[in-house]
Amino acid sequence: MHRRTFVLALWVCLLAVRAAAGQEVTEVALWPGGAPGAVGEAESDRPRLFVHTPAEGRANGSAIVIFPGGGYGGLAMDHEGVQIARWFNERGFAAYILRYRHAPAYRHPIPLTDAKRALRHVRHHAAANGIQSDRIGVMGFSAGGHLASTLATHFDAGDPQAADPIERVSCRPDFLILCYPVITFLEEPYVHKGSRRNLLGENPPAELVEELSNERQVFAETPPTFLFHTSEDAAVPPENSILFYQALRAAKVPAELHIYRTGGHGVGLAQRQPLLAGWPGVLENWLKGLGVLEKPV
Repeated sequence: MHRRTFVLALWVCLLAVRAAAGQEVTEVALWPGGAPGAVGEAESDRPRLFVHTPAEGRANGSAIVIFPGGGYGGLAMDHEGVQIARWFNERGFAAYILRYRHAPAYRHPIPLTDAKRALRHVRHHAAANGIQSDRIGVMGFSAGGHLASTLATHFDAGDPQAADPIERVSCRPDFLILCYPVITFLEEPYVHKGSRRNLLGENPPAELVEELSNERQVFAETPPTFLFHTSEDAAVPPENSILFYQALRAAKVPAELHIYRTGGHGVGLAQRQPLLAGWPGVLENWLKGLGVLEKPV
Protein backbone atom coordinates (compact mmCIF):
# COMPACT_ATOMS: atom_id res chain seq x y z
CA MET A 1 0.00 0.00 0.00
CA HIS A 2 1.26 3.48 -0.84
CA ARG A 3 2.44 5.34 2.31
CA ARG A 4 -0.02 8.22 1.83
CA THR A 5 -2.91 5.81 1.30
CA PHE A 6 -1.87 3.85 4.40
CA VAL A 7 -1.73 6.98 6.56
CA LEU A 8 -5.15 8.09 5.32
CA ALA A 9 -6.60 4.65 6.01
CA LEU A 10 -5.11 4.67 9.51
CA TRP A 11 -6.58 8.10 10.22
CA VAL A 12 -10.01 6.95 9.05
CA CYS A 13 -9.75 3.94 11.36
CA LEU A 14 -8.85 6.17 14.30
CA LEU A 15 -11.81 8.40 13.59
CA ALA A 16 -14.05 5.34 13.41
CA VAL A 17 -12.79 4.11 16.78
CA ARG A 18 -13.39 7.51 18.32
CA ALA A 19 -16.88 7.69 16.81
CA ALA A 20 -17.67 4.18 18.04
CA ALA A 21 -16.66 5.25 21.52
CA GLY A 22 -18.84 8.33 21.19
CA GLN A 23 -15.87 10.45 22.12
CA GLU A 24 -15.29 14.00 21.03
CA VAL A 25 -12.04 15.65 22.06
CA THR A 26 -11.40 19.37 22.00
CA GLU A 27 -8.64 21.61 23.36
CA VAL A 28 -9.18 24.73 25.44
CA ALA A 29 -6.50 27.28 26.31
CA LEU A 30 -6.86 28.30 29.95
CA TRP A 31 -5.75 31.83 29.12
CA PRO A 32 -6.28 32.48 25.38
CA GLY A 33 -4.24 35.69 25.62
CA GLY A 34 -1.28 34.05 27.34
CA ALA A 35 -0.85 32.44 30.76
CA PRO A 36 0.31 34.51 33.74
CA GLY A 37 3.94 33.89 34.55
CA ALA A 38 4.71 32.37 31.14
CA VAL A 39 8.42 32.42 30.29
CA GLY A 40 7.97 31.74 26.59
CA GLU A 41 5.47 31.00 23.83
CA ALA A 42 6.05 27.29 23.25
CA GLU A 43 3.31 24.72 23.78
CA SER A 44 4.81 23.92 27.19
CA ASP A 45 4.15 27.54 28.20
CA ARG A 46 0.44 27.27 27.36
CA PRO A 47 -1.60 25.29 29.88
CA ARG A 48 -4.56 23.55 28.25
CA LEU A 49 -7.58 21.45 28.99
CA PHE A 50 -8.22 18.44 26.75
CA VAL A 51 -11.96 17.93 26.88
CA HIS A 52 -13.38 14.43 26.40
CA THR A 53 -17.17 14.33 26.17
CA PRO A 54 -19.35 11.25 26.68
CA ALA A 55 -21.44 9.71 23.91
CA GLU A 56 -24.69 11.41 23.03
CA GLY A 57 -27.37 10.60 25.56
CA ARG A 58 -24.88 9.32 28.16
CA ALA A 59 -24.01 12.56 29.98
CA ASN A 60 -24.98 12.54 33.65
CA GLY A 61 -24.23 16.18 34.52
CA SER A 62 -20.96 15.42 36.33
CA ALA A 63 -17.41 16.39 35.40
CA ILE A 64 -13.92 15.30 36.40
CA VAL A 65 -10.71 17.30 35.97
CA ILE A 66 -7.68 14.99 35.70
CA PHE A 67 -4.13 15.88 36.74
CA PRO A 68 -1.64 13.32 35.32
CA GLY A 69 1.50 12.54 37.26
CA GLY A 70 5.12 12.95 36.27
CA GLY A 71 7.02 14.18 39.32
CA TYR A 72 6.33 17.83 38.43
CA GLY A 73 8.85 17.32 35.62
CA GLY A 74 6.63 15.74 32.96
CA LEU A 75 3.10 14.46 32.37
CA ALA A 76 1.87 10.88 31.89
CA MET A 77 -0.87 11.99 29.51
CA ASP A 78 -1.94 8.54 28.30
CA HIS A 79 -2.40 6.03 31.14
CA GLU A 80 -3.01 8.79 33.71
CA GLY A 81 -4.92 11.02 31.31
CA VAL A 82 -6.59 9.79 28.14
CA GLN A 83 -7.34 6.29 29.45
CA ILE A 84 -8.85 7.78 32.60
CA ALA A 85 -10.95 10.28 30.63
CA ARG A 86 -12.39 7.45 28.51
CA TRP A 87 -13.26 5.47 31.64
CA PHE A 88 -15.19 8.43 32.98
CA ASN A 89 -16.85 9.11 29.61
CA GLU A 90 -18.21 5.56 29.64
CA ARG A 91 -19.91 6.43 32.92
CA GLY A 92 -21.40 9.68 31.70
CA PHE A 93 -18.84 12.18 32.96
CA ALA A 94 -17.39 15.04 30.98
CA ALA A 95 -13.63 14.61 31.46
CA TYR A 96 -11.03 17.37 31.34
CA ILE A 97 -7.31 16.52 31.27
CA LEU A 98 -5.14 19.39 32.45
CA ARG A 99 -1.77 19.92 30.82
CA TYR A 100 -0.26 22.02 33.57
CA ARG A 101 3.12 23.75 33.54
CA HIS A 102 6.01 22.12 35.40
CA ALA A 103 9.78 21.99 35.93
CA PRO A 104 12.32 22.82 34.76
CA ALA A 105 10.75 26.06 33.55
CA TYR A 106 8.03 26.33 36.19
CA ARG A 107 7.88 25.86 39.94
CA HIS A 108 5.35 26.70 42.64
CA PRO A 109 2.91 28.43 42.45
CA ILE A 110 2.50 27.98 38.69
CA PRO A 111 1.08 24.40 38.69
CA LEU A 112 -1.45 25.44 41.35
CA THR A 113 -2.30 28.57 39.36
CA ASP A 114 -3.10 26.34 36.37
CA ALA A 115 -5.12 23.92 38.51
CA LYS A 116 -7.22 26.69 40.04
CA ARG A 117 -7.89 28.18 36.62
CA ALA A 118 -8.94 24.77 35.26
CA LEU A 119 -11.57 24.34 37.98
CA ARG A 120 -12.84 27.86 37.53
CA HIS A 121 -13.08 27.36 33.76
CA VAL A 122 -15.10 24.15 34.05
CA ARG A 123 -17.44 25.65 36.66
CA HIS A 124 -17.88 28.93 34.79
CA HIS A 125 -18.92 27.08 31.63
CA ALA A 126 -20.81 24.31 33.44
CA ALA A 127 -24.35 25.29 32.49
CA ALA A 128 -23.44 25.75 28.82
CA ASN A 129 -21.90 22.26 28.79
CA GLY A 130 -24.70 20.46 30.61
CA ILE A 131 -22.71 20.12 33.84
CA GLN A 132 -24.00 20.69 37.35
CA SER A 133 -21.76 23.29 38.99
CA ASP A 134 -21.75 21.30 42.26
CA ARG A 135 -20.72 18.00 40.62
CA ILE A 136 -17.17 18.84 39.52
CA GLY A 137 -14.40 16.66 40.93
CA VAL A 138 -10.64 16.45 40.65
CA MET A 139 -8.52 13.34 40.19
CA GLY A 140 -4.73 13.26 40.51
CA PHE A 141 -2.05 10.63 40.05
CA SER A 142 1.31 10.65 41.85
CA ALA A 143 2.60 14.25 41.66
CA GLY A 144 -0.72 15.09 40.01
CA GLY A 145 -2.23 13.77 43.25
CA HIS A 146 -0.12 16.27 45.14
CA LEU A 147 -1.43 19.02 42.89
CA ALA A 148 -5.02 17.79 43.36
CA SER A 149 -4.63 17.62 47.15
CA THR A 150 -3.05 21.08 47.12
CA LEU A 151 -6.06 22.46 45.28
CA ALA A 152 -8.39 20.68 47.71
CA THR A 153 -6.69 22.32 50.69
CA HIS A 154 -5.75 25.72 49.20
CA PHE A 155 -8.82 26.66 47.13
CA ASP A 156 -10.61 29.98 47.24
CA ALA A 157 -14.08 31.32 46.49
CA GLY A 158 -12.94 33.50 43.60
CA ASP A 159 -12.47 37.24 43.34
CA PRO A 160 -15.85 38.99 42.97
CA GLN A 161 -14.05 42.15 41.76
CA ALA A 162 -12.09 40.42 38.97
CA ALA A 163 -12.50 41.79 35.45
CA ASP A 164 -12.32 38.24 34.08
CA PRO A 165 -15.60 36.48 34.93
CA ILE A 166 -13.82 33.12 35.19
CA GLU A 167 -11.73 34.48 38.06
CA ARG A 168 -14.89 35.31 40.02
CA VAL A 169 -15.78 31.61 40.34
CA SER A 170 -14.84 29.22 43.15
CA CYS A 171 -12.08 26.71 42.46
CA ARG A 172 -13.11 24.28 45.21
CA PRO A 173 -13.54 20.72 43.91
CA ASP A 174 -16.77 19.00 44.96
CA PHE A 175 -14.99 15.67 45.40
CA LEU A 176 -11.40 14.44 45.29
CA ILE A 177 -9.82 11.24 43.94
CA LEU A 178 -6.16 10.58 44.75
CA CYS A 179 -4.25 7.70 43.14
CA TYR A 180 -0.89 6.81 44.70
CA PRO A 181 -0.49 10.52 45.51
CA VAL A 182 2.52 12.46 46.66
CA ILE A 183 1.28 14.17 49.83
CA THR A 184 4.01 14.99 52.33
CA PHE A 185 7.12 17.09 51.78
CA LEU A 186 8.07 16.82 55.46
CA GLU A 187 7.64 13.31 56.83
CA GLU A 188 10.79 11.30 56.18
CA PRO A 189 11.27 8.68 54.77
CA TYR A 190 8.01 9.05 52.87
CA VAL A 191 8.86 12.20 50.89
CA HIS A 192 9.09 11.91 47.11
CA LYS A 193 12.15 14.11 46.86
CA GLY A 194 12.06 14.44 43.09
CA SER A 195 8.59 16.01 43.18
CA ARG A 196 9.58 18.32 46.03
CA ARG A 197 12.74 19.42 44.24
CA ASN A 198 10.98 20.00 40.92
CA LEU A 199 8.18 22.00 42.55
CA LEU A 200 10.09 23.95 45.21
CA GLY A 201 13.75 23.91 44.15
CA GLU A 202 16.81 22.58 45.97
CA ASN A 203 16.56 24.47 49.27
CA PRO A 204 13.01 25.71 49.73
CA PRO A 205 12.01 27.78 52.79
CA ALA A 206 10.76 25.66 55.69
CA GLU A 207 7.44 27.49 55.77
CA LEU A 208 6.80 26.66 52.09
CA VAL A 209 7.58 22.98 52.68
CA GLU A 210 5.09 23.03 55.56
CA GLU A 211 2.46 24.83 53.48
CA LEU A 212 2.66 22.24 50.71
CA SER A 213 2.77 19.18 52.97
CA ASN A 214 -0.91 18.69 52.43
CA GLU A 215 -1.55 16.28 55.29
CA ARG A 216 -1.03 19.38 57.45
CA GLN A 217 -3.43 21.57 55.46
CA VAL A 218 -6.66 19.54 55.59
CA PHE A 219 -9.63 21.35 57.12
CA ALA A 220 -13.38 20.85 57.38
CA GLU A 221 -14.12 22.22 53.90
CA THR A 222 -11.72 19.84 52.13
CA PRO A 223 -13.98 17.82 49.80
CA PRO A 224 -14.92 14.14 50.27
CA THR A 225 -11.97 12.03 49.21
CA PHE A 226 -11.20 8.61 47.73
CA LEU A 227 -7.61 7.35 48.03
CA PHE A 228 -5.98 4.41 46.27
CA HIS A 229 -2.42 3.14 46.82
CA THR A 230 -0.40 -0.10 46.84
CA SER A 231 1.82 -1.57 49.53
CA GLU A 232 4.52 -2.32 46.96
CA ASP A 233 4.84 1.28 45.81
CA ALA A 234 8.56 1.94 46.20
CA ALA A 235 8.45 5.39 44.54
CA VAL A 236 5.72 7.05 46.64
CA PRO A 237 5.18 5.03 49.82
CA PRO A 238 1.54 4.37 50.82
CA GLU A 239 2.14 6.31 54.03
CA ASN A 240 1.46 9.40 51.90
CA SER A 241 -2.16 8.30 51.47
CA ILE A 242 -2.38 7.16 55.10
CA LEU A 243 -1.24 10.55 56.39
CA PHE A 244 -3.82 12.36 54.27
CA TYR A 245 -6.56 9.93 55.27
CA GLN A 246 -5.77 10.42 58.95
CA ALA A 247 -5.95 14.19 58.49
CA LEU A 248 -9.31 13.87 56.74
CA ARG A 249 -10.60 11.73 59.61
CA ALA A 250 -9.43 14.29 62.15
CA ALA A 251 -11.22 17.06 60.23
CA LYS A 252 -14.37 14.90 59.92
CA VAL A 253 -14.19 14.94 56.11
CA PRO A 254 -15.81 11.85 54.51
CA ALA A 255 -13.01 9.67 53.18
CA GLU A 256 -12.31 6.18 51.87
CA LEU A 257 -8.84 4.61 51.63
CA HIS A 258 -7.85 1.46 49.73
CA ILE A 259 -4.33 0.03 49.92
CA TYR A 260 -3.72 -3.04 47.77
CA ARG A 261 -1.13 -5.66 48.69
CA THR A 262 0.42 -5.93 45.21
CA GLY A 263 1.21 -3.44 42.47
CA GLY A 264 3.87 -0.79 42.12
CA HIS A 265 3.71 2.87 41.18
CA GLY A 266 2.17 4.49 38.11
CA VAL A 267 -0.29 1.68 37.39
CA GLY A 268 -3.15 3.79 36.02
CA LEU A 269 -6.23 1.59 35.56
CA ALA A 270 -4.03 -1.49 36.15
CA GLN A 271 -5.78 -3.39 33.36
CA ARG A 272 -2.89 -5.87 33.03
CA GLN A 273 -2.66 -6.60 36.76
CA PRO A 274 -5.45 -9.03 37.70
CA LEU A 275 -5.14 -8.52 41.46
CA LEU A 276 -5.27 -4.75 41.10
CA ALA A 277 -7.58 -4.28 38.13
CA GLY A 278 -10.65 -4.17 40.35
CA TRP A 279 -9.80 -0.84 41.92
CA PRO A 280 -11.74 1.27 39.34
CA GLY A 281 -14.86 -0.71 40.23
CA VAL A 282 -14.38 0.22 43.88
CA LEU A 283 -14.07 3.85 42.79
CA GLU A 284 -17.27 3.52 40.76
CA ASN A 285 -19.14 2.33 43.86
CA TRP A 286 -17.81 5.32 45.79
CA LEU A 287 -18.96 7.70 43.06
CA LYS A 288 -22.35 6.05 43.14
CA GLY A 289 -22.53 6.65 46.88
CA LEU A 290 -21.76 10.34 46.30
CA GLY A 291 -24.70 10.56 43.90
CA VAL A 292 -22.65 11.80 40.93
CA LEU A 293 -23.15 8.81 38.63
CA GLU A 294 -26.88 9.25 38.08
CA LYS A 295 -28.42 11.99 35.99
CA PRO A 296 -29.93 14.73 38.17
CA VAL A 297 -33.70 14.58 38.55
